Amino acid sequence: MRGREFGDAIRALLRAADLTNRAAAALLGWQEAKVSELINGKEGVSDLELAKLLGLLRTPPEEFDHLMALHHDAHIRDWLQPTGSGVPDRARTLREHEKIALDITSWSMNVVHGLLQVPDYTFHLANSAVNVKDVPAVVRTRSDRQQSVLDGHRAITIFMHEHALRLPVGDAAVMAEQRHHLLRLSVRPYLTIRLIPTSAGPHAGIAGDFDLLKFKKIPPIVYLESHGANVFLEDQSSVELYENVVKSLGRTALDEKRSRKLITDIIGEEARGEQVAQE
Repeated sequence: MRGREFGDAIRALLRAADLTNRAAAALLGWQEAKVSELINGKEGVSDLELAKLLGLLRTPPEEFDHLMALHHDAHIRDWLQPTGSGVPDRARTLREHEKIALDITSWSMNVVHGLLQVPDYTFHLANSAVNVKDVPAVVRTRSDRQQSVLDGHRAITIFMHEHALRLPVGDAAVMAEQRHHLLRLSVRPYLTIRLIPTSAGPHAGIAGDFDLLKFKKIPPIVYLESHGANVFLEDQSSVELYENVVKSLGRTALDEKRSRKLITDIIGEEARGEQVAQE
């Protein structure tokens, strides 16, 4: 994962500078193969050589430090990104891998999954977090992520617990819009939304939320998020464990039709409750 992010970032810098591999190599007095080897994460490229290339491409300081760190650790599997680790954008790795994923399966136990949130829901959720300083930036980033991922180019299955639809986030109007948004999204052919009802009791997802991403040419990964860190798992045994959790969730969750009915029932219950309160 580090190697892919490193290579993609160098390619983006070359495009921004309007330089080909050959042109960059010529300016540095290198063979073109050296630039290609560096982008592909092959060993043998020194820190000094990387620094020369990044300098040529006028790399911003934070990105410079990030790419130097990735260069050192490119071949290490699994990736823990702690808060305060120096990674300038902790959501970057997830976004980049979502863009190239062919299949995404996610589980969210307590709140509506980020890909399905309306902006007001995201605002109130981010405003309650202890480690979020720029709430509007979180809302913008999440909205951009939704537009990028929910484009019909990949299959997406999202499991959520019934509790996620009942936990009040914002006021009644925000929750009503969020629930109706789920119904609107649920008819998209590439998106599957399945709910685990409270009546199901304990289930395989009780340990916490995760995202399982699968690709065309690279092994699958699992993404976990907490207050203290983002974690990406690549090792086969860990991925297989979460694949088994997905299978279990699939056996426990309502199908799409019954999930839509549960959402509709909750909307009706809340509307009747508001009417009674007003009377």
